[in-house]
Amino acid sequence: MPRIRGASIEEHHEMVWADLAEAMRQLLLERDYESINMGHIAARAGLARNTLYNYARDKSALVLALTERAGRPMVDRVSVIAARSADPAVERMGEIIEAVLEAFRDQIMQLMFRPGSAQVVAGEPKGPDSPFHSLVVEVENVVRDGIARGEFRDVGDVQLAVELLSGAIRACAERISRDPAAFAATVRAAQEMVLVSLARRPD
Repeated sequence: MPRIRGASIEEHHEMVWADLAEAMRQLLLERDYESINMGHIAARAGLARNTLYNYARDKSALVLALTERAGRPMVDRVSVIAARSADPAVERMGEIIEAVLEAFRDQIMQLMFRPGSAQVVAGEPKGPDSPFHSLVVEVENVVRDGIARGEFRDVGDVQLAVELLSGAIRACAERISRDPAAFAATVRAAQEMVLVSLARRPD
């Protein structure tokens, strides 16, 4: 039986997931995503390959799990921002955009944009149990709140509006993944674009 690290099985699993995330980050600095296999990941994380399959059935499933885990702090942060109902919706939306783009500075989150992983990651996290689903719900709530307060214009279909804005934020996140030095400028551009698109129009 493999040695258990940590004070409990749960703590042991969390430590292994942290090792897997760090292993993936290191490997991405050394080679193309497509050339990384489960053997590379297991070896870098200090696991037997058969042990790794206890955590994920293949690389796509592992990427999905790592991305969801890496995204949870972002989702929690967005939830806290969105819940500040006393603050203007404009202010909260600007902070949410920065929080989301900050999360995509992590190479694990950037896996969502890599060939071979995008289809899996884009498909499953939209389910109601996904942290990314709750993120979208929080943003929709802020938009609705802004409309109710008169800060934002009535966009009609809020869900569609947020989906369209999400596409723009994804483009910004991809830009940051290609050019980390562009982070600050990209955040400012994203905030301006989103807030202008939601702003009330002169009567």
